[in-house]
Amino acid sequence: MAPYIYMERNGIHIINLYKTAAKIEETSAALKKIASSGRKILFVATKKQAKDIVAEKANNVNMPYITERWPGGMLTNFVTIRKAVKKMGAIDRMKKDGTFETLSKKERLQVDRLRAKLEKNLGSIVEMTRLPGALFIVDTTREHIAVKEAQKLNIPIFAMVDTNSDPREVDFVIPSNDDASKSIDKILSLVTEAIADGLKERKSEKEGTSEQDAENMEAAAKEDAAKDQIEAVAEDSTGKDDAAEEATEENKA
Repeated sequence: MAPYIYMERNGIHIINLYKTAAKIEETSAALKKIASSGRKILFVATKKQAKDIVAEKANNVNMPYITERWPGGMLTNFVTIRKAVKKMGAIDRMKKDGTFETLSKKERLQVDRLRAKLEKNLGSIVEMTRLPGALFIVDTTREHIAVKEAQKLNIPIFAMVDTNSDPREVDFVIPSNDDASKSIDKILSLVTEAIADGLKERKSEKEGTSEQDAENMEAAAKEDAAKDQIEAVAEDSTGKDDAAEEATEENKA
């Protein structure tokens, strides 16, 4: 972390905030691009002071997040994780169609416990149907398993990195205090604003494409109608010419 440290005072390293600001800008631009492409960004923060903040900010931009214990194989064994998520859906369907009520009291209790456990650990990634386009991590030292899995699959890692962590493990570093809730809240607010901008861009592009498609279809319909009209006129004039020729031949006869 030496390049990002401004000075040391009483054994405490002070981060260079100019470099932090520059890295936030760089990170925001990259996250905005990923969001505008339609890919999901998975937020990871299991430490107490970050959990609620990350959950709130990620929900605001409709992005998945992990704030409980990181499920081993979350990325490298994603198919199995998706099966567990689908199991939640199956339990919900059982409750809707009445199958749940046919179970014994003990079985219903077991199913409810399983549903609660799955919801706690995986409820926030229900809409993540494929691997994320990137990870945003608060405290890479604590979330080292998530870092390793992302590295194995070449998934870009964005992270708040404190002075006790190794920035070489991260693709986009934000040198910052990952223990202070105010610091976490400020940085998460900035990056999620960039993600929201990316999502707006994607939405406007889609709407623009839809309008363009509608205009193209209308133009094509008009072109087809004009062609039909020309063909009809051509056929009519051909018919008249043929009638005139027949009348001429009859007069000659």
